[in-house]
Amino acid sequence: MGTMSEPLCPDCGGTGWKIVEREGISAAQPCVCQQAERLRTIEERAGIPPLYRHVSLDNFRLPTEDPAAYRQMAAAVLTVRSYVREFPQPDRPGLLLMGDPGTGKTHLAVAALRMLIARGFEGVFFDYQDLLARVRASWDPAAGASERDAYRTALEAEVLLLDDLGSQRGPEWVVDTIPAFVTHRCNYQKPLIATTNLPDEVAGDDLL
Repeated sequence: MGTMSEPLCPDCGGTGWKIVEREGISAAQPCVCQQAERLRTIEERAGIPPLYRHVSLDNFRLPTEDPAAYRQMAAAVLTVRSYVREFPQPDRPGLLLMGDPGTGKTHLAVAALRMLIARGFEGVFFDYQDLLARVRASWDPAAGASERDAYRTALEAEVLLLDDLGSQRGPEWVVDTIPAFVTHRCNYQKPLIATTNLPDEVAGDDLL
């Protein structure tokens, strides 16, 4: 028994183009279904973990039981919303979310990334520990292309989300690579969204 195919777009009949009339002249323009497919592809390539694949600001739960935490997280939500709304800003290319484990930093960071993807920007998610492991592996002459590609992607991605920054120490030559990523992206005004559990003064040392 064959599988049912996806229904064709009612606007373009599956061609990806639709005919529009402008001042009595017929013209073809890309259908909105093409844009939707492109956005799906960008999000699939972003490497967002399954746990966070559907997070948004709308489904972020504020800690109502703690007034101080509520105010802090409500302010963080507003900051994320403002960052995305005003993106891109060459003089403000980065967003750093700091706080204790379990406060929702990764949720907010991924929500920001997904909102930027919805606007057509290409982004990629990297867990800090995973990126360190890939950097370490990439120095092995026998390393596969995926490890070398991870290094290049972290440097050059249009938007980079680096989750749990500084969560693991390792050989200095490996750990020093991460500030190099940050410095490179800062110098070339490439946006970076990062989360960290580190105290403010330590996170600043790691980022600069």
